[in-house]
Amino acid sequence: MTALKEVAMTSKAWPFEEARRILKRYENAPPEKGFVLFETGYGPSGLPHIGTFGEVLRTTMVRRAFEILSDIPTKLVCFSDDMDGLRKVPDNVPNPEMLAEHLQKPLTRVPDPFAKFESFGHHNNAMLRRFLDTFGFEYEFYSAAEFYASGRFDETLLKACEKYDELMAVMLRSLREERRQTYSIFLPISPTTGRVLYVPMKDVNAKDGTITFDDEDGTETTLSVTGGNVKFQWKPDFGARWAALGVDFEPYGKEHAPNTPIYSNICRVLGGKAPEVFTYELFLDEIGQKISKSMGNGISIDEWLTYASTESLSYFMYLKPKTAKRLHFDVIPKAVDEYHQQLRAYVDQDDKARLANPVFHIHGHNVPASTMVVPFSMLLNLASVSGAKDKDALWGFIQRYAPEATPETHADLDAAAGFAVSYFNDFVAPTREFRAPSDTERAALVDLRGRLAEWEGGLDAEALQSMVFAVGKEHGFDPLRDWFKALYEVLLGASQGPRFGGFIALYGVPETIALLDRALAGELLSQ
Repeated sequence: MTALKEVAMTSKAWPFEEARRILKRYENAPPEKGFVLFETGYGPSGLPHIGTFGEVLRTTMVRRAFEILSDIPTKLVCFSDDMDGLRKVPDNVPNPEMLAEHLQKPLTRVPDPFAKFESFGHHNNAMLRRFLDTFGFEYEFYSAAEFYASGRFDETLLKACEKYDELMAVMLRSLREERRQTYSIFLPISPTTGRVLYVPMKDVNAKDGTITFDDEDGTETTLSVTGGNVKFQWKPDFGARWAALGVDFEPYGKEHAPNTPIYSNICRVLGGKAPEVFTYELFLDEIGQKISKSMGNGISIDEWLTYASTESLSYFMYLKPKTAKRLHFDVIPKAVDEYHQQLRAYVDQDDKARLANPVFHIHGHNVPASTMVVPFSMLLNLASVSGAKDKDALWGFIQRYAPEATPETHADLDAAAGFAVSYFNDFVAPTREFRAPSDTERAALVDLRGRLAEWEGGLDAEALQSMVFAVGKEHGFDPLRDWFKALYEVLLGASQGPRFGGFIALYGVPETIALLDRALAGELLSQ
């Protein structure tokens, strides 16, 4: 056992805790299929949202942790339930009237409202794969429509016919009496309307592998369960998929947690071993509502990547997966800066600390060095006071503060400068609210200006911070944070901000003096 593996066996990082549960499944013998299968599911009834990405990312992190613990090969499958019927028209797509004409049809038989793919299901699958490919995930994509039609689900469907009564018993225990009267684990596709039918079975013939039911027009109809004629109800589908594929690990949101025993029992009846399940908390939008594909609330992947790097999003997804988190634009700056803090810490950490560091679970053994010599939050404030319209304008300040930095040698800083200008213009500028200083604050600001005018300490951020601190203390601010809050509100139009000494060092002493003059003259109040 390698030293790293020994450390990983006791690491408290959640991906290793999950990986050890999977490893325990095969402590006596490796899997007969030859690999450990990780799966994530996706319902393509709407455009993929950031939570879908998070599910694949977290599964990838567990997979990476498992590969440190074991030499058993692994595979990640992203399974799209694109044979599901379109239950409602999403709020965020064009041509809703056209979609309304195809309700209850399998998503791969519903026309694409964007007119780019052969169906709405194909469109949403392509969107998902594009998102996942952007982040370089290693995965295999499975389409339920192809899975059912190609015969890969035939053995499981035929076994479900044989075990129909036993499977129904599992499901009926969870249903109200009224629902029991019409429920079936099978959903036939109407040969006349093409719609997914929620109808009771008149007969299930295990010998022939057929089901008999009344079609929408009342005609008694018999269909083979194979060949894409029939799909499972969504709860049986979970367990059937686990059994058919031999799934070892699957994550899903807490709304599925009450159904886990049902999924697991379905899997066992069909001859499979239920996987290890990882239940995570949901993402919430800015007002605390659950993020929804159909509503399109919260942040999309593309929106996050407009304002920050892929790695910062991965960092956000790693943190406390069992805690509900607001996923709105205001979390981006904090995620960017914390990600780079962890990169800098990683360099000097031992194996135990590295395996607990989020950046290891993002990058594996190839953790890059951070070249963010200026925090993202500072870049936002610099964009604010400088009126920069592009990242090139910020670089003039950055290179005075850090002469060794260039866009070529500090690529992540260069990208962050561009993101900061975009983020400032879209989210910070519209909400800024400058105020006039009180008499006490004005006296302190005048004092600060005077000291800066006589400053001979260069751009030493710590020395400047100490000087700013001394001004606040000498003018009686208690607590002292009220002094810094006044600086932010009067000079930056915000209630919080950067270490002010670092800000002066970056922005420049003469420039800060000019900013103080404008604030004291009331010129910032008109912004």
